[in-house]
Amino acid sequence: MKKTPLAVVALGAVAALALVGCSNNNNTTPPANTPAATSAPADTTAAAPTDTTAPAPADTSTPASTAAAGGTLTTLPTFPAGSIIGVSLPQKTSENWVMAEGLFNTQLKAAGYKPMVNFANNGVTDQQNQIQAMITAGAKLIVIGAIDGSQLGSQVAAAKQAGITVIAYDRALTNTSNVDLYIGYDNFEVGVLQGTALLAGLQAQKASEGPPWNIELIAGSPDDANSKPFFDGAMSVLQPKIDDGTLKVPSGQTTQQQAATQGWLAQNAQKRMDAVLAANYAGGTTLSGILSPNDTLARAALTSVKNAGLPNPVITGQDSEVESIALIGAGTQYMTINKDTGNLVTQVVKTIGDIQAGNPISYGTTTPNGSIDIPTIFLTPTAVTQDNLCTAYDPTTAPTESKAALATAFCKSKS
Repeated sequence: MKKTPLAVVALGAVAALALVGCSNNNNTTPPANTPAATSAPADTTAAAPTDTTAPAPADTSTPASTAAAGGTLTTLPTFPAGSIIGVSLPQKTSENWVMAEGLFNTQLKAAGYKPMVNFANNGVTDQQNQIQAMITAGAKLIVIGAIDGSQLGSQVAAAKQAGITVIAYDRALTNTSNVDLYIGYDNFEVGVLQGTALLAGLQAQKASEGPPWNIELIAGSPDDANSKPFFDGAMSVLQPKIDDGTLKVPSGQTTQQQAATQGWLAQNAQKRMDAVLAANYAGGTTLSGILSPNDTLARAALTSVKNAGLPNPVITGQDSEVESIALIGAGTQYMTINKDTGNLVTQVVKTIGDIQAGNPISYGTTTPNGSIDIPTIFLTPTAVTQDNLCTAYDPTTAPTESKAALATAFCKSKS
């Protein structure tokens, strides 16, 4: 059998992303006959007002009570079929955010709603204005993937005053009591999986270099509420090994603040890693591993390593981006996290339907946000390495079909 190079498959899969659709949910049933997602329709996108005022302060009001850890919501307001549903997404900093746009438009339309889906590419003020535009347009429910979850207090307070249900998507909204539900993946568990995989990769691939093994740490953007649980989860595994000498961090940059990457931007991660490598690894010191919180930053770090002329380290990631799946198949990136965007959007749309119908909403845990414990529905993330790459992605569903094609190519290349 002729082997197909992974790089060729990756290019085809990247192109296919523009046509990806919704996938089924491990815990829910997707809308029937849902078509493939395309870019957001122009007539369903709310235009942001021209208000350029400084970001509004977060709401710091104290609720009368907080939710128990696990329970049922029964008092969310219902609304008519065909209502406007607002979806406010952050900047297009990763493949999965772009994918979510098409999925929300497709699935909300299929469920009979009028979607208003925006990206806040111009920053926090842009997102504030877009949420206000959704309120003005008469949205009955607003889903928010926040740039900075602490900077939307005034907007979500206005939404609640208008009788609008607010769902935090993928990232928690902080320091506000005016959020009804948080739907995402267990981000502390993501970090645990990354830290565990880094140790396993060092033991499997770098036995001749340690222990002790030299590693460096990368954290996400400090204004993203997810960055802390990612980092804390990973450090719950790695810190004991740093303390007992199994791991060393030659740069000494071991806190989330020191390792942060503003805006999740690849150029910021590469610039910092360039400096770390120049200052600590120019004299022949071996770099065995890197903790990276997502695939985009992992690839940026690998570029720094290559430019420095150092051997490829064990490196973690997240989001199962097409380019990084190819790198895992090639043995360049050690692991990623599969947090299926299709499953997540499907869960949100199913929940919206239950709220509209007045059905009770069951949640499994709560997330403290500095003001309340937000009722939370968590989906389960999965670590993906070469060991399970062949079976990690469902080839019958989009948006994982292009990722499954890469996994299939890897399996054929090894057969």
